[in-house]
Amino acid sequence: MSQQAAALQTYNNELVKCIEDLCSKREELNRQIKLEEEEKERLQHDVRLLSEKLSRVNESLAQRLAARATFDRTIAETEAAYTKILESSQSLLSVLKQEAGNLSKATEPRRKDH
Repeated sequence: MSQQAAALQTYNNELVKCIEDLCSKREELNRQIKLEEEEKERLQHDVRLLSEKLSRVNESLAQRLAARATFDRTIAETEAAYTKILESSQSLLSVLKQEAGNLSKATEPRRKDH
């Protein structure tokens, strides 16, 4: 029976060692899990901050795009009005020159034909 007791003791020792190894591995795994959970929380916090920042940037960008569109529209309208003013000025100048020419002819002394 002492041989069986010795074998039983050996098995018992191996079993205890296996259980201790498993517990040790579980503790290491638990430590890694805690580290990853902490990293996950940090990343989620960063994502929240970045999402808020992205939202603010998108809002600002939309306002700036709207302002630029207003500038573009105002510039186009002003350029069109200015072009019309130039065309009107050119027409007025042409008419004025023609009238001045007509007035010059009307005020010239008439020549007598001999």
